[in-house]
Amino acid sequence: MGGQDDEAHLAAIEAMLSAEGMAEAAELLREADCEVTETGYDNWNGGTPIYTLFLSIDPAHYGRLGAKRVTLEEQITARAKAVYERDDSMWFNASIRPRIQQRPEWRAAPANVSRRARRNIIDGLKVDGIAWMGSLDDVEFLQRLWDLEALPSHDSRYKDAAGDIWQHRWNNNDWDDDWVFEDKRFDLIDGPADRFLAFLAETVHPVVRPDRNQALDMVRNFNDQLRPEGWMLIEIEKIAGRPRFVAQAIGEMGGRSVMRARTVADALDAAWMQREIARLENAVDRDPALAIGTAKELVESCCKSVLTKRGISYPHSADLPALTKLVAKELGLVPDDITDAAKGADTIRLILRNLSALTQYLAELRGLYGSGHGRDGQHRGLQPRHARLAVGAAVAFIDFVTETYRERQFRDEAARASQASAQPVMPTAAKAG
Repeated sequence: MGGQDDEAHLAAIEAMLSAEGMAEAAELLREADCEVTETGYDNWNGGTPIYTLFLSIDPAHYGRLGAKRVTLEEQITARAKAVYERDDSMWFNASIRPRIQQRPEWRAAPANVSRRARRNIIDGLKVDGIAWMGSLDDVEFLQRLWDLEALPSHDSRYKDAAGDIWQHRWNNNDWDDDWVFEDKRFDLIDGPADRFLAFLAETVHPVVRPDRNQALDMVRNFNDQLRPEGWMLIEIEKIAGRPRFVAQAIGEMGGRSVMRARTVADALDAAWMQREIARLENAVDRDPALAIGTAKELVESCCKSVLTKRGISYPHSADLPALTKLVAKELGLVPDDITDAAKGADTIRLILRNLSALTQYLAELRGLYGSGHGRDGQHRGLQPRHARLAVGAAVAFIDFVTETYRERQFRDEAARASQASAQPVMPTAAKAG
């Protein structure tokens, strides 16, 4: 093991991965520092050495892989076995690990959020008339993040920041509502990004912002600015049924399916779907059960939005399969006008029917593994890859439904315009002389 032999073996593994469509695993293998090491020995049946192919990658890349790392290791291990295990004389596996390297600056390397993004977020709060301190007063809020008694006072009459903030915000009331953003003691505009991110997370804390919907709207607006900077606020737990958020560097947090879902929600002008998409995006890797439950709720919201816009009433207690049937009937998701003469007619019908049936499967999957149901102590949840499957299925459904809805709307508007133009013009009655 070693040298050119290993390079030839690795090249064969990469070729197999690429040929089988496992592009991410192939790319990782190409970029990794590879080392084949004997890591064990099994004495059974004459003795078998155990080898591990260590793949060292950038630590940030390793962190972003999350649960996906296990899948990539399995893909590479299977091909490594085929290449290296020519007989029963050895066992082989692959292991991805973070590359250890000197980074003298690591202690001083802060999170980065540009001044422009910070200003945009602050301006957004002003435009929407949102008080950063929420239901608390300024001192109560800031004490959750800073020791105000340890910060100096700008007013000689008071010994610390707590005193002068109280004096000028409540007693004199001569400071603007947004004074905190210009106060160098807190340095939110030019100071460390982690301080600014913690401040944002606190503005939507359930104690500060009990209105759940307002908090979710604020998080969505914050994330619009933070996402290009490589950050997002994500939900980590619930307090009294309301989400608590923290800042997290963006990794694999939903992918293209979530971005497509946002486009669909915009097309339907459905604010409630946007809130569910934000929750889903935060949960795919962190909380697969929540993501599966939210995927089902996203389909429900889509169905209700479409039915409402089409003027179709539905029972308040209607479950997901019932809503799906109403939408399928209203939009003709499984059309009757695909003739048997059309090429692949049976296949087209089957695809469309299965697309409608996806919603029933999502409901069942949520019941088995999603959020909202109690579990016994032996329950084992699904993995992020299963959550991504549920999310992909949900987005496939709502994408097709939305495009069909828009096509029906266009067709109906054209028909109404045609009818209006075909109406005969009645002659105006002559006035009596």
